[in-house]
Order: sequence, then C-alpha cells, then structure tokens
Amino acid sequence: MGELTGQVALVTGATRRLGREYALRLASLGADVGVIDIDLHSYKAFQGEADLLTADSVLEEIQALGVRAAGAEADITDREQVYTAVKKIADELGDISIVITNAGGGMGPSNANKASELDWDMYHAVIARNMHGTVYTVNAVAPYMKKNRYGKIVTVASVGGLVANSDGSYCHYGMAKAAIIHYTKYLAAELGEYNINANCIAPGYMATGRLLQQYHEAGEETFLSRTSIKRFGTPQDCADAIEFLVTSKSDFVTGLVLEVSGGVSGRVRVD
Repeated sequence: MGELTGQVALVTGATRRLGREYALRLASLGADVGVIDIDLHSYKAFQGEADLLTADSVLEEIQALGVRAAGAEADITDREQVYTAVKKIADELGDISIVITNAGGGMGPSNANKASELDWDMYHAVIARNMHGTVYTVNAVAPYMKKNRYGKIVTVASVGGLVANSDGSYCHYGMAKAAIIHYTKYLAAELGEYNINANCIAPGYMATGRLLQQYHEAGEETFLSRTSIKRFGTPQDCADAIEFLVTSKSDFVTGLVLEVSGGVSGRVRVD
C-alpha cells in the first residue's frame, strides 16, 4: 500500500509529457487516477512521446500499477466540458481529493508576442488554456474536497510567470502563468479552513521530447546559460515536487510557489 492508497487523484493534460509522469507517480503512490485531456491518445501526434508508453494508453499504464483509472476527453477551455468530465471521473472513481491542473501550454514563436505587439488570437487561446482551464478545473473539483474537508490542489505555472523575458517576448504565456500563481494564493487563503492545501509548481526548461527538439533548434546553450544547475530538468524532477505537495509531507504548506527550474528565476537574464 502506498501513502495515497484510497484517494482519488485527477490530472489534466495527462496523456503525454509531464502530465503523464504526474499521473503515473500518483498511481505508484496508490491513488486511483482520473485523466482529462482533449484527446486521450494525444501522444500519437509525437513519436518521441509514443515511444515512452509501455501500454496502449496512459490509462492502461496506470492500471498496470494496480490501481483504478478513468479517462474523459474535454477541451479545458470549455467550462461545461470540464465540469462534465470531472463529474464522469468522480462517478467512476469516487470523490476527488487530489488535483493537478497540468493542462496548458504556450503558442507561437518564443521571440514573438511582445507586451505591446500581441497576436490577439494567440493571446486569447493561451489565456484560456492556462488560466481559464485551471480555474474551471479547480471550481469543478473543490466541492468534493470541501464536503470531505480534505484536499490537495497543485496548479502548474512556469518560471515565465515569475520573471519577464528581457525583451518582453512571450508575454501572453507569462501573463497566464502569473495569473495562475496569484489564483493559487487566493485558493490557499480561502480553503485552509477546509483542510485543503493549494500550492503551485513553476517548472523551468524541461527535457520532454518535443521541448528538447525546440531547445536543440534554438541552441541548447542559450537555455542552459540561464540556469544555475547546468542541465535541463526532467519529468521526474517535477514529479518529485508533485509528490511532496500531495502527500502528508506538505500538510503545513499552502500558498507556496515551488520553482522547479535549476535556478532560472534567481538569475539575471543577460540574453
């Protein structure tokens, strides 16, 4: 039995990359895991992600760890779809006590979308998939936690939500992640009386298949020079932070923004 045995966890955007790693880590700790994604087989779009799977789907990988799994497809930017998906998973697995709001992501070239030169379509899409998706998911899950007077909420921001790019680029993404950080602090202020912890992780440059290709194309040293620990992060690094925030080790921790970046935001950007 693991520390999370008997609990139900939900991870959004969990069919590949970091979300998959979070789902598998929670399952390895004994939790039954619900997965929400716009496509439960989205890993098929990236060969590097498909190669990582040890079964035909993430749900089957979770079940192979000896726990229950349930999945639901939903566009995280659509509130009604999110609420319907959360209810489906709770109906199948039981009241949700852990949620990781992983779904999100950026859009467009990393040197575009400067603060005064925003692409409005990208701006609205990135705000919706990050900030709105997080808020919808938490509001759908919170009633289960309040009813049982227990819960662990972990939102996912980015170091981009802590520091601005020196040229003002990728502003839409940084704004969305900064909003998630502040939203998490509001959650912590409200939900402590229900014995619900709300914390946030802020990853840096992570070595996932798709992102590694982007780093390589842009010049890896450009990114590594921004870190104190001269390497890219791994999905396991982020999953270790998640494990801390969803287990009893963090019972007296709430409102925290845990940077998992190798020291990116603590450095002055010189590029």
